Amino acid sequence: MSYLNGERVRLRAAEKEDITAFLRWINDEEVTENLFFSMPMSRFEEEQWYEAMMQNPASEHVLVIEVKDQSLSQDYRPIGTCQFHNLDWRNRSAEIGILIGEKTFWDQGYGTETMRLLLKHGFEVLNLHRVWLQVIAKNKRGIRAYEKAGFRYEGQYRDAHYQHGQYFDVHLMSVLKNEWQENQKGDLKSASGD
Repeated sequence: MSYLNGERVRLRAAEKEDITAFLRWINDEEVTENLFFSMPMSRFEEEQWYEAMMQNPASEHVLVIEVKDQSLSQDYRPIGTCQFHNLDWRNRSAEIGILIGEKTFWDQGYGTETMRLLLKHGFEVLNLHRVWLQVIAKNKRGIRAYEKAGFRYEGQYRDAHYQHGQYFDVHLMSVLKNEWQENQKGDLKSASGD
């Protein structure tokens, strides 16, 4: 199996065996608090979703985010998922999504690293020009991670998400290939001490 490797995370193709973890994550109210769906999912529905997802082109398949398990020196532990979707090859654009399902791994930079790894793949391998996402305005953790990865605020859909008896704005964020390349140059200069 091939992987997309970062410093602390690696991304791999989703397998049927991952469905148990997926179900645990998407049926956890804390995990789904900042996602765009709110209904519990059954194993049958998740298996149907998996089969339908596998019919999509490989570039739109869900990837599993893994980190090295500190208790086992060579094994990796799945902590979430990420994916490109709504690929528009004519305009070289794609939407991106991420879910860190293992709450003990929140607020440790894994989301930011995953987004940077996906952007590298999107711009250097898929030859995308623009990568974009939608995020509920109250999701401060997510917005912070996206900004660190290079995303910029583009605008908002006002009162576009209804949850807990109230409406929330949805922010639109994106990063262009040339912006990402400039960030990479800046990161290299910072690393070399220039």
